[in-house]
Amino acid sequence: MYGICGQRSDGKVLNCANATKAVKPDTLFSSRVQSLCPTITGNVCCTVDQFDTLHQQVQQAVPFLVGCPACLRNFLNLFCEMSCSPNQSLFINVTSVKQINSTATVDGIDYYVTTNYGEELYNSCKDVKFGTLNTRAMDFLGGGAKTYKEWLAFLGRQAKPNEPGSPYLIAYRSDPSDSSGVKPLNSTIYSCGDPSLGCSCGDCPSSSVCTGSLLPQLNTETSCSVKMGSLKAKCLDFSLVVVYLALLCAFLLWGLLYRTRGRTAFPLKTKPLRNTDDKSHSNKNGKSPHNSVQVSEAASSTVKPAHPSIVQTYMSIFFRKHGIFVARYPLLVLCVSLLIPLLLCIGLLRFKVETRPEKLWVSPGSRAADEKNYFDSHLAPFYRIEQLVLATSAFGGSAAPSIVNDNNMKLLFQIQKKVDDLRANYSGSTVALADICLKPLSTDCATQSVLQYFQLDPKKYDDSGIDHAKFCFQHYTSEETCLSTFQSPIDPGTILGGFPGNNFTEASAFVITYPVNNKVETSGQENGKAVAWERAFISLVKEEILPMVLAQNLTLSFSSESSIQDELNRESTADAITIVISYIVMFAYISFTLGDRPSRWLSLFVSSKVLLGLSGVVLVMLSVLGSMGFFSAIGVKSTLIIMEVIPFLVLAVGVDNMCILVHAVKRQPDQSNLEERISNALVEVGPSITLASFAEVLAFAVSAINPMPATRVFSMFAALAVFMDFLLQVTAFVALIVFDFRRAQDGRIDCVPCARIMSSPATGDGGDGQRLHLLARYMRDIHGPILSYRAVKFVVIAVFVGLTFASIALSPRLQPGLEQKIVLPRNSYLQDYFDDLAKYMKVGPPLYFVVKNFNYSFASVHTNQICSINQCNSNSLLNEIARQSLSPETSYIAKPAASWLDDFLIWMSPEAFGCCRKFVNGSYCPPDDQPPCCQLDQDSGTCSASGTCNNCTTCFLHSELDNGRPSTTQFKDKLPWFLDALPSSDCSKGGKGAYSTSLDLSGYEGGIIQASAFRTYHTPLNKQTDYVNSMRAARDFSSKISEDLQMEIFPYSVFYIFFEQYLGVWKTAIMNICVCLGTVFIVCFIFTSSLWASAIILIVLAMIVLDLMGVMAMLGIQLNAISVVNLVMSIGIAVEFCVHITHAFMIGNGDRETRARQALSTMGASVFSGITLTKLVGVIILRFAKSEVFVRSQLNKVNQLQLQPSRLDGILLELTVTYSKTKIGQFGTSFSVSMYISISPGAEVTLRCTAFEGESSVFLGW
Repeated sequence: MYGICGQRSDGKVLNCANATKAVKPDTLFSSRVQSLCPTITGNVCCTVDQFDTLHQQVQQAVPFLVGCPACLRNFLNLFCEMSCSPNQSLFINVTSVKQINSTATVDGIDYYVTTNYGEELYNSCKDVKFGTLNTRAMDFLGGGAKTYKEWLAFLGRQAKPNEPGSPYLIAYRSDPSDSSGVKPLNSTIYSCGDPSLGCSCGDCPSSSVCTGSLLPQLNTETSCSVKMGSLKAKCLDFSLVVVYLALLCAFLLWGLLYRTRGRTAFPLKTKPLRNTDDKSHSNKNGKSPHNSVQVSEAASSTVKPAHPSIVQTYMSIFFRKHGIFVARYPLLVLCVSLLIPLLLCIGLLRFKVETRPEKLWVSPGSRAADEKNYFDSHLAPFYRIEQLVLATSAFGGSAAPSIVNDNNMKLLFQIQKKVDDLRANYSGSTVALADICLKPLSTDCATQSVLQYFQLDPKKYDDSGIDHAKFCFQHYTSEETCLSTFQSPIDPGTILGGFPGNNFTEASAFVITYPVNNKVETSGQENGKAVAWERAFISLVKEEILPMVLAQNLTLSFSSESSIQDELNRESTADAITIVISYIVMFAYISFTLGDRPSRWLSLFVSSKVLLGLSGVVLVMLSVLGSMGFFSAIGVKSTLIIMEVIPFLVLAVGVDNMCILVHAVKRQPDQSNLEERISNALVEVGPSITLASFAEVLAFAVSAINPMPATRVFSMFAALAVFMDFLLQVTAFVALIVFDFRRAQDGRIDCVPCARIMSSPATGDGGDGQRLHLLARYMRDIHGPILSYRAVKFVVIAVFVGLTFASIALSPRLQPGLEQKIVLPRNSYLQDYFDDLAKYMKVGPPLYFVVKNFNYSFASVHTNQICSINQCNSNSLLNEIARQSLSPETSYIAKPAASWLDDFLIWMSPEAFGCCRKFVNGSYCPPDDQPPCCQLDQDSGTCSASGTCNNCTTCFLHSELDNGRPSTTQFKDKLPWFLDALPSSDCSKGGKGAYSTSLDLSGYEGGIIQASAFRTYHTPLNKQTDYVNSMRAARDFSSKISEDLQMEIFPYSVFYIFFEQYLGVWKTAIMNICVCLGTVFIVCFIFTSSLWASAIILIVLAMIVLDLMGVMAMLGIQLNAISVVNLVMSIGIAVEFCVHITHAFMIGNGDRETRARQALSTMGASVFSGITLTKLVGVIILRFAKSEVFVRSQLNKVNQLQLQPSRLDGILLELTVTYSKTKIGQFGTSFSVSMYISISPGAEVTLRCTAFEGESSVFLGW
């Protein structure tokens, strides 16, 4: 082939089919040839025109390969040998000619190369990156070739008119026949690891110089396990089993020894003070007519003297006086006590709900918040995303059919037209997508859609059809006709979903994404236009697009950037009716449980407590509203958790206190006046209510140190609400009890106190003559006696301890995270959207590595520590990112990073002769295929040479650079040129669009770039654990590379701010739980003065929390801010069970067994009916809530779960107290005595029991 004899219709020249000898070039031509083809010396087999054509054609490939000199040199040599080698006839055979103007032109050749040559050529280039699009150069220059044969076949295919490529067919062969005389080309191939043509480790990871750099830290840690035969158990599980069995054996042995010692001791004897054989004291049935009380002679060993708690003493005195005062002046107490919460409710005028996720889950001073603020202020906020997902449905268990067909493509064009025509109203002006969309090159929206293969033009689709889309799936990087309207390749993996492997034609989903410009929020109005358009977009989809899609038997899910916040706002009111119904049902139950069982049907109207129950619920709501009003007044915003959780928490505590107070008053003797009954009841239960309330308040208050806003604000609101509820319970509610009991004593009808039923004053509010209600009798007659058996105690304790050990083993299996769907209403359109994202998306979120204070001066080492082209450090940032991408299963990095620095250095290089150019006057000269260097034909879209740029030269000569690197001045001057340069075929390295927001150039003239970002992508993240682990891996990597390079580098992705909480959620949970437990222990010890009682309460609370965590792990409930709140809340509710029963046990009379039964029948029954049943009734109603927070695991399940463990462990508390040898004493008990009291018929005897300690006495009761 020698000379040019014609051209194709698109202007591409064709060589002459002319067998002639090589010629000797002149000196100028020879130097030009050797500058591009240094291996060709002496004679050449090409003309100047042929060489110029070669130079022009390879110019498009140079920017892709110049970062790896070895690959570039091998690539150029391949075409230099074909075009100008004097020996081309030895390895090239013209197989087809075409007559043009009666001249034979080449239409096809066979190009023979050895297999070794082809393989080494491919190996030298296969890993070279094209950083601009985070992909391999081979995807552009080889169509994604996986072997050298595929690459050479791609390079040799004959290009269609007006498309880049060879004007004639080049068939690369390696198997010539022996008789042909052909000698395949086997010239020298440079390895990419050749030090003389050194490629970077990112472009040549197999290079020997790359072995000493940081390697990906594979997750090779294996958990400890123990193998026993065919069984394999984790070391923790095995250890817990061993410890549990050892404790069980020790406990059993202790019980047997205790029982043996009991048998060998003196038998217990009970003797009356008088001789029971005296017949004068027997009736005719031989039974004593006298009431007798007997205690064992060993009573002193059972009930030892104990010092009363000082706090208990003063509380008893205070509550006696307080009870008398309230009983005397109930109206005054009621009015004064209601004044404070009513005044605090005024603060609700400033009530606001925080729904922005970043304000809920991230502390303002957290690392993620600081990094996001830095990224947004120095670079640009990540763009807003509006998205549609259309998918086919599977039928009969078969795979979903392909969505890529003609009907569905036409449907997409209809949808696209509706979106383009959409107009939203914002402050009186209309807003269209074109007004707000992201425009990388300042002309067209960067819409991500399969329609971009037709440039969003339905006419082009009509001309080429569905086959063109399928062609572009495989050649999107190499075919100009597949480029988008904004001149960028569209990766099919980002616009298709549900395809197996890389078989894009089998995709079952279209993913259409509309990126919209985002702005930093300061006043809240910066993104007003975008938000207005997004809401109009959602309305359009619901009303028009969704019916269109359903008519095609497709499914549609959709979302906008503002969708989550809008749905959270909707959820804050979506369950209002359900919550009200739940409260009404709980109120009905409260009224039932506070009432009595009348002896006559007519008395029901008097003995019921509907008005009292309603008043109690109103007090609870006042305490909640007062808490919300106080914090609203000081500027603290409420949250969804507060609005939906705290009312139920405070109601649970409040109902418990209501039941305890009412039942305590009922237990007082009818013969006592109301003042004594009220005061005695408060002396009996007031200290335990105070203890429980203070423990809860302090537990929540201390939890407010949590830096997570949602948890901190919840703890603050809860602490104040519980405290106010306590104050109202012991003041206003006690006053209401006084009014209610007066009403009952007067025989007035409940809810209609002005009406009176003439009946006996004893309407059921008596104490002595009143029968215990069913639950109390069950506790006294069945539950208590059963638990008194040693075998039952042993089994119950063994079971509960076993459950605790099992929960400890299960707790590490708790996974951090919070499914997005959980916090949204069940009927939200985002539910389907999140499902489709996990099902169809094949790409992960963008990941940026941000470098602070990059010193680009020539004297600095920062450039070589960051870049990844030749001469860069082997352990540079970008080389390490590329290396991390080789192990995506541990690094969660999918691709090498797009590097503005690499592309800028290549763009400036004289090797990339079509990129950095200047006019004679020194101004910027664009590539030849861009105006004004060519004239654009608006009809055909082609750009023909204009001659304007014929005199343009490269920005620098090789001699003007220092070892290929620019000086500080050269770097500073040409960087703005690079960022304004449009990418095109002649120079794909232009920085406009790709890197417009990758640098902060403010003050860069001083040699420091404050912030620069290098973009890559995470692997597809489908589970919450994937998000958490990817963030942890990125931070670990950035910390390591920052330390190694002595530079400040941090990773940033748009989801980090929402998932940072999960990196330390275990620490947060443990800290909150431990602080709460410690606070409760201290409060209990101060109030009870009993180390053993406080310790047992602490142990039981810890068991409750562990049980909850174990069941959460079994049910797959994730650990997050909401579940941490629930764990803290469970401690608060569990305190109600434990403290009241403990206090009742400690103030009871008799030995431990007797006191345990008393505590169960009195306080245990009240607590069970007050909390467990009330919460159970309310939670059942919440099953019908729209909010997934209630219905799903995070709140509803935890609320249900905390009932039974709390109840059972609360009973376990008194079991432990009863069974143990701790001998927890009674408050103020100093002696016990057994006596017979003879009572004459008609006589009335009142006993006053007083315990003496030194000079003081404490009244215990009648």
